[in-house]
Amino acid sequence: MALRSDWSQRNCSMARGLDILGDPWGMLVLREVFFGNGRFDAIKSRLGAADSILTKRLTALVDAGLLSRQPYDDGGRTRQEYVLTAKGEDALPVLNAVVLWAEKHLPAPSEQAHMYVIHTGCGERTTSADSCTACGERLTAHNTSWHSLTRTPDPVPLAAAPSASTATHANGTAA
Repeated sequence: MALRSDWSQRNCSMARGLDILGDPWGMLVLREVFFGNGRFDAIKSRLGAADSILTKRLTALVDAGLLSRQPYDDGGRTRQEYVLTAKGEDALPVLNAVVLWAEKHLPAPSEQAHMYVIHTGCGERTTSADSCTACGERLTAHNTSWHSLTRTPDPVPLAAAPSASTATHANGTAA
């Protein structure tokens, strides 16, 4: 979603990328989905966003192909949960880079206001957005955890895009 105008057709790759990933609300929505909070109410609770703002951002992320809607049963009522797509999962290094940059350059308002990127393969914190600085392995949603001290005392494994074998259609059949 563009911040001020549509940059989707610009000749600059950075401008086209910022057209989607340059919106703070959109990035925070992606953070929540990576944390495994794909339901509207869970995202709203964590972000404190108005329904209209959150609906707009979720729609933009679905339209851009970073998220998809997946039905779930909420006690007799079918609702939609937002899950990462492969394209959305590929945004992980961008989110990691924002976290790492903020940890390095911005003061935290408290000792609890830190978030770390952990490579679960070796268990070490990393200072690189796309590969583990301890062992060199490429970071993916499958082998990365985020440790947000305001959320939990332990690192949280990240959600990933469902594999083709686990994806389901709206009628519940496998894709």
